[in-house]
Amino acid sequence: MKINKAKAVWTGTLKEGSGQMSFERSGVSFPYSFKSRFENGDGANPEMLIGAAHAGCFSMAFSNMLAEKGYKPVEILTTAEVKLDMTDQGPKITASHLIVEAEVGDIDEATFQQIAKEAKAGCPVSQALSSLDITLDAKLR
Repeated sequence: MKINKAKAVWTGTLKEGSGQMSFERSGVSFPYSFKSRFENGDGANPEMLIGAAHAGCFSMAFSNMLAEKGYKPVEILTTAEVKLDMTDQGPKITASHLIVEAEVGDIDEATFQQIAKEAKAGCPVSQALSSLDITLDAKLR
């Protein structure tokens, strides 16, 4: 079993405070604030990090599934758009939309689309986010 750690520290009130999110072993940290999460302020937010995790996981799963089926993935570029809605109960993450463009050797469009759908369903982050509406737009270059 592999345990991965991320840390967050927050100082101050929700609207005036700020924080840092960091990842163990990476040396990378991200500032975040009310403005970066709920407005258009500079900095990161939890939804961006969820999106990065989803895009990264999908890209790896897609690459693996393509290779397992005998296709050669050259490049897979995935963007995840994570939607944060304001509901009567407060903010709620409701969706993740994966947008992928890929260069794959010797594959037809139908097979490409089928394997992309399988990767969307099979990636561990998609499984963890299964309560969300997860959609996919896949483009073969």
